[in-house]
Parts: sequence; C-alpha cells; structure tokens
Amino acid sequence: MTRTPFPFKPPFRIGLRLLAFNLLVVFVPVVGVLYLDVYESRLRQSQEAGLVQQARVLAAALGDRPLDAAEISRTFLRLERRSDARFRVYDGSGGLIADSARQAAGTSLDERAKYAVDDSGIRRRRLYRIGAWLATLRYRLASALWGPSSSLQNAQSTTRDDDIPPEVRVALGGHYGASTRVTPGQRSVTFFSAIPIRDRGQVVGVTVASQSTMRILVALYAIRLRIFEIVLGSLIVAALLTALAAATIVRPLTRLRRRASSLSERRGPLPAVFPGATRKDEIGDLARALGELSRRTNDHIELLQSFSADVSHELKNPLASIRTAAEMMADADDPRERARFRDLMVRDVARLERLVSGLRDVARVEGQIEADLTEPVALQPLLAEIAAAANTVAPHDVHIHLVSSAPDLRVLASRDRLAQVVDNLLMNAASFSPPGSRVTITLRESNRRAVISVDDTGPGIPEAHLERIFARFFTYRPDDPRREHVGLGLAIARQIVESYGGTIRAANRPEGGARFEVVLPGIP
Repeated sequence: MTRTPFPFKPPFRIGLRLLAFNLLVVFVPVVGVLYLDVYESRLRQSQEAGLVQQARVLAAALGDRPLDAAEISRTFLRLERRSDARFRVYDGSGGLIADSARQAAGTSLDERAKYAVDDSGIRRRRLYRIGAWLATLRYRLASALWGPSSSLQNAQSTTRDDDIPPEVRVALGGHYGASTRVTPGQRSVTFFSAIPIRDRGQVVGVTVASQSTMRILVALYAIRLRIFEIVLGSLIVAALLTALAAATIVRPLTRLRRRASSLSERRGPLPAVFPGATRKDEIGDLARALGELSRRTNDHIELLQSFSADVSHELKNPLASIRTAAEMMADADDPRERARFRDLMVRDVARLERLVSGLRDVARVEGQIEADLTEPVALQPLLAEIAAAANTVAPHDVHIHLVSSAPDLRVLASRDRLAQVVDNLLMNAASFSPPGSRVTITLRESNRRAVISVDDTGPGIPEAHLERIFARFFTYRPDDPRREHVGLGLAIARQIVESYGGTIRAANRPEGGARFEVVLPGIP
C-alpha cells in the first residue's frame, strides 16, 4: 500500500482566514446595530428629564394664584412656540382644566394628533425589515429559552380622559409623578411627568407634560437602516476582497502545492519552471525558489550519475586487469611469468586501495563540510606552518617558499579544511617540479578578498586540461604509466573552496610552470 506524502487537507485554508480577517471590518457596525437599544435608553432618559423641567416651569408659572383657564391657554400658547410636548392642567380634585392638544386641534385628545411623525416609510422598506429581523433575533432566542420579557415594564395601558391618571394622583399628594404608557396607534411610548401646582404652600392643581418617543424611534430607524446598509456594503467588499485574494494568492499557492506534490512521483529531470514564476510578489519569489531548488536537484542528480559512472569506470579497469592477470597466471608455467602477473595484480590492488581511499575522502568531505565549525583563520601563520611541514616531505629536494604582503589577512573557514586545500596544491606542484626547484606560496589581498597562489616550475598544463584537472578521477601525468595518482586531490580542493564562497582556478605562468590561485572572502 502506497503512502501519500501529502495528507488531505481542506482547500482554501488561507482563503478562509482572509475572509475571517475581512469580516472583522463588519464587527463594529454589527455591534452598533445590536446595541442601539443602549443609545435609545439614554435618549429616553434625556427626554424624560426635559419633560420634568418643562412641567416645573409650567407649574411655577401657574402657581401662587387661582387657576384660570384663560391664563392657562395664554401660557400654553407661549409654551407651544418653544416645545413640542403636550401639556395638561388638572385642578385640586383631579379634573382636567386645560389640554394643549385640545387647544391646538379643536376637540381631539388623541396622542397621535400631537406626536405623529412622518417616518418616510423607513420601516416598510424590505432592507429595514430584514435588518430588524436579524437585530431582534437574539431577543426572540432569549424569549424562547428563558421566557418572554418586556422592555417596557413600567408601561401601562392608556387611561380614559375621565379617569384620574396615576401620575396625577401622586402629584396631588405633593410629590413628583411619572408614568409611561403605550402611545395609541404607534410603536412608541409616551412619557408623563406630573408636577404639583402650589398656592401659598397648598397643592391646588397639577401640571402634566407628556411626549411620545416616536421622534426618537424615527431617528433610530434611520440610523439602523444606515448601519445595516454599511454592514451589507462591508460584507460585499469583504467577499470581493476574499475572492480577489483567492484568485491572486490562494489559487497560485494551490497550483504550486500540486506541482510540488507531483515531484515525488515524477521520473527523470524535475521541472525548472513553476507556475507564477513571472510574478513580482512573494508568490513569484516562492515559484522561482522552487525552480532554483529543482535546478540544483537536477544538477545534483546529474552529478551523482556522472560520479557513479566515473567510479564504475575507474574500478572496472583495475578489476579487469586483476582478472586477466589471474587467468594468465593460472595458465603460466614459467615462474618468472607467474611473478610478473603477481606483480601486476599487486599493483592493481594498490590502485584499488588508493581509489577506495580517495572515494572515502570525497564522501567524508561532502558529509562533514557543512558540519565543520568555521572560525576566523589568520592565513599567514597557517601558510607558514603548512610550508614548514611540506618542506620536510617534499620529493626531489623541492623547496617550499612563502611570500606574504598581508600579514593580518583572515578568512572565515575551518582551519583543517584550508590546510587540506593548500597541502593538496603544494603536493601537486612539488610532484611536477624538477629536482631542487622552488614552489612559491604567495598571499595577498585584493578587493577585500584573500588570494593564495601556488607557483611551480614544472611543464605546465595543456590549455585543453586547465578546467578538466578539477574534475573527479581526471589526471594528466604522461610520465606516470602506472597511474599512481587517482585524480581526486584537486576535485576535493575545489569542493572545499567553493563551500566557503571562494573560487579556485589554474593557469600557466609566462615564465614557465603552472599557477593555482585560490580566492576567498576576507573578514576585517
């Protein structure tokens, strides 16, 4: 059973997060819709406080003299110009003396005649009804769960005109009276504020100021509708932004994920171009990074294939030679022939040992070079130490000489790896140099980079081989018919130098001989 490398996950997870983020914009107006009742309650408190003040003014204007209907009517006219409240005056027995609504409208005592307000059909609009249904949904849910409750607990049914209203009874007792009743024919309520009228300290009547909350409700209707329009607009904008983000972010990422998932099942070279690589944003950077990763993976696979082919070729030749020598040795009767074939076998076995040792060095360098600790390395003391050690083992009395013009130059690397690079270059130069000649190591600084040159006085390098000599298993030694060198030293040196961000190259000197130059980034 094949295990899928990428488990199933819901699509558009980023899209859902973007939608949730966009919906945060809607949160504030939604909260405003849900809590407009707090604003309404404060408006009612302010309205009631205003009624109390108007009733007190009227009571003060009518106090300290007998109640006269004509005087009360003139007072109503003055108040009508400054207030839209309804005023009533009752005598000491609770009988109605005057009513500003009757005075303004003839005989009508209907609250609607005084307080009817045009709401411009706001409540009849479909959009308002939808918003109101959503806004009151929480109240209906609460009523279904915990039972009905009334926000107008103090509201009472409308009293008849020949009855003494409860607020008037309280005021006749010398106290402030207040009541709230449902306005006939409206969704609003009416506030009643009753203040006693005193004549020489005695209560001789009551003034009542009343006002419907319809104006407040109409204003709130308009606010609710406007906020709900803002909420709907915000929802539409959030949906459009989410769709845009899904089209420009989520879908390209999904295509990249699918392409990356298909790489595990792909045979042959990986694709070097991914969808969205031409974009100039972060998704384009990701697509280009995946393309670069695929390119490097292809290069690594190609390198492994080439390396495997080279190893197979290098091992096959000595093995074939050993097999041939063994077969010939079995058929040879002459002891000298048998000894010659045995020497051939010993030589080829030694070559195999060198190949295996070189492959081990290559594997060790590849596996450990990333794990090696790097540190600031002073180059001149290191080169002096390597030159002194090389002089003791250099063949043909070759002398190693150090020339430095940058005694304080340092690089960030592993000291042992740098020593391995320079030692390989010195041994290679010494092996090509004539007996008694000199190999020169030069250290200098160029554009904040360290330059290490190794010069010899040997035959030089053919132009066609200047680049090939750094390839694995390549060696050019016409005077070495036994192939004592396996061609891995310079390849290892290049691998180490390039891992530290440097370069290595070979050239021929005008005066004769070869030059190997290593360039590494310097540090202060």
